[in-house]
Amino acid sequence: MSLSNPSQLLMRNSDLLAADCPLLINLPADGLLAAYLEQYPNSKITCFNNNFEHHLALKQSYPGKAEFVFDSQYQSSKKHDLVVIAFPKSKAELAFTLAMINPQLAENTPILIVGENKGGVKSTGKLAADYIHHIGKVDSARHCTLFSGLANTKQPAFDINAWFKHYHFILGDIKLEIASLPGVFSQNALDKGTELLLNNLPAKLEGELLDFGCGAGVISCFIGKKYPQAQLALLDVSALALASAEKTLAINGLNGTVFPSNSLSEVRGKYQHIVSNPPFHQGVKTHYGATESFLKQIKGHLKPKGNVTIVANNFLSYKPIMESAIGTTTTLINEKGFAIYHSQIR
Repeated sequence: MSLSNPSQLLMRNSDLLAADCPLLINLPADGLLAAYLEQYPNSKITCFNNNFEHHLALKQSYPGKAEFVFDSQYQSSKKHDLVVIAFPKSKAELAFTLAMINPQLAENTPILIVGENKGGVKSTGKLAADYIHHIGKVDSARHCTLFSGLANTKQPAFDINAWFKHYHFILGDIKLEIASLPGVFSQNALDKGTELLLNNLPAKLEGELLDFGCGAGVISCFIGKKYPQAQLALLDVSALALASAEKTLAINGLNGTVFPSNSLSEVRGKYQHIVSNPPFHQGVKTHYGATESFLKQIKGHLKPKGNVTIVANNFLSYKPIMESAIGTTTTLINEKGFAIYHSQIR
């Protein structure tokens, strides 16, 4: 398996990876783990990911080679002697990650942070200053940079609840409070696409309903308030999104089944309605594959007369895919750069 550019930069500095109990955080599912173990076969590696797609890929590619953990926060009785972190797509998530791992580290434990320059990794020194002593650039190559420093564990005890941002919005006669962790889509306010979707939902929603790519749970919570007969299920690839959705449901007095899935990998049931503001950005690159795969395969998870309603940037050609894969598709509205598409199963 080939190495991504950040992984190549890490292995170019493999002398820094020597450790008995290293913790690898959100590193990609490439050949890094194999290269690491080839050089340090006795290392007891833990791979923590808050992205379910990467977690599954690593677990399936390297069974028994490491401990694999998927969650919104890392908790362990282990004391790691090295941490390697992939710079996150959201800069705010880096401080969250560093605060999260503090309880697992001794003072001055080595920490490495690697990422692509266009993803913002060069701001590591400023972003990590409160959590890492002597942070500095070690190497750069292939448009990536590697930083190194020593853990500063003299920080307040980590409490995930302190990292939620809260905001309120009112739409019609529905008032909601949203709670969202760093890195979750639209963390600070209701985004325009979702607002357009909520204003153009089907007239009736009842029975089993799936919110695909639920983020902080905005769509499901609005539906739960407006259509109390709907039975809510929420999925996302991000553990941070799922934790946010659970918090948002609880704050608003709603119930729903929240679960991780890589596109439809973990979807087992069938639904009367599927509603989504599907993601099309992954990291710093535009990525449509997950949404296109979802639209092409979702018919198998629809009940008779089931339907799908999504919002998308109007330059994305999702309507022909829905027409071909699901059934009759109409454009409910096209406004402010977004379109709402509604498909009814044939």
